[in-house]
Amino acid sequence: EAKKQGFPICLYLDAATHTLVEEFSTSNFIGIDNENKKYVTPSSPSVLPSITNKSLQTIAKDEGMTVEQRDIEVLELDSFDEVIACGTAVVVTPVGSLTRLNSDGDEPSKYQFSEDVGKTTRSLYDQVRSVQNGEADDKHNWNFKVQ
Repeated sequence: EAKKQGFPICLYLDAATHTLVEEFSTSNFIGIDNENKKYVTPSSPSVLPSITNKSLQTIAKDEGMTVEQRDIEVLELDSFDEVIACGTAVVVTPVGSLTRLNSDGDEPSKYQFSEDVGKTTRSLYDQVRSVQNGEADDKHNWNFKVQ
């Protein structure tokens, strides 16, 4: 239904209450609070573990951010400056806005984030890609030669 209305991906909420963020239909969810230097990602048994998300968490910690894996209430979406969809294929994709439709298809809630690629999103992407491409020091020993 969301695709028919022009939304490229869906944000899944918890099945029991529909009040907690789980993950995107294509990737993991990350919320960035630049003012408080926080990287927040859901902690749920329903969320697929992501090596990309774990790598980005490590980089965020290296940059002095507080990394939180915890429940994220939908009402908390307003507190994020940037929202990122992350996964193997895309590494990071900035999310400009999230729209929550009610069962009638109306648009009761819209959450707006950075219109361009946010500074934290750009930094995380540049750093992980530099390590992957052998252009930056691999201080966490993520890469190894295959012979």
